[in-house]
Amino acid sequence: MEIPSSSIINRYIACQGPLPTTCSDFWQMTWEQGSSMVVMLTTQVERGRVKCHQYWPEPIGISEFCNFQITCHSEVGNPAYVFREMTLTNLEKNESRPLTQIQYTAWPDHGVPDDSSDFLDFVCLVRQKRANHDEPVVVHCSAGIGRTGVLITMETAMCLMECNQAVYPLDIVRTMRDQRAMMIQTPVT
Repeated sequence: MEIPSSSIINRYIACQGPLPTTCSDFWQMTWEQGSSMVVMLTTQVERGRVKCHQYWPEPIGISEFCNFQITCHSEVGNPAYVFREMTLTNLEKNESRPLTQIQYTAWPDHGVPDDSSDFLDFVCLVRQKRANHDEPVVVHCSAGIGRTGVLITMETAMCLMECNQAVYPLDIVRTMRDQRAMMIQTPVT
């Protein structure tokens, strides 16, 4: 996303959480775009409904989806988020890339984060991990428009503040909606 009248360009791929039938497409997209970070803003099941298929392996494990192998090397976390270090391997090309997945677990669908300071810490962690990387960050929740849009808005606002620029959240949301319909479902007036 490029913010008009600033030099800030943050690249994101906002998408829905992978389904059992779209995991290989998800990894293909991640590979093609050269992304090294996936930000997940949902748990797999919320209120008894599946929100996202497990598209990564258990810690110290391997999963395969068509032409891609995902190896999880470590998983650490706290009550609000989980941090996973993985390797994404393209089996056709016999090439591998490091990948980080950060999952925020304390924000229920159609709700608000349990603790706003935890979410701010999470956004700061995402920003720290993506520093000096130009490739897009893959961000998803369940549908890829609510919590995903809020995280992108928060990071964009923080970048603007760091550059001593005015922050207009509604303009950020409008810019996002030009690129992905329905981002942040709350009406903008």
